[in-house]
Amino acid sequence: MIKRTWNGFTLVEVLVALSIVAIALMAGSQAVSALMRHAQRQTDMILAQLCNENALVNIRLSQQMPDVGDSTATCEQAHRSLTVSLTVRPTPNPNFRRVDVQTQDGDTLIWRLTTIVGRY
Repeated sequence: MIKRTWNGFTLVEVLVALSIVAIALMAGSQAVSALMRHAQRQTDMILAQLCNENALVNIRLSQQMPDVGDSTATCEQAHRSLTVSLTVRPTPNPNFRRVDVQTQDGDTLIWRLTTIVGRY
């Protein structure tokens, strides 16, 4: 009688190995996707911060107390158009005004900044 030896893997072993590889690839793709979303969010925040700071610098350079009220402007940064909303409110002290600046991309609020501006 001739004894046969089989070299190789059984079907169950191959299927288990493939399922382990598939799970590892799914976890890796989710990690890459999360990193990409985080990088995009960081980019949005930096561009919005630049827009907000530019709006506040414009107020400071005018060397006048800003008028109380709301205004909206467009800010172009890195080939993107963001909306900057400026809200000026009085304070109990007439020498100061509260200024809220927020930047949006469409309906999504990206960055909000609040400061006090005084007389020059």
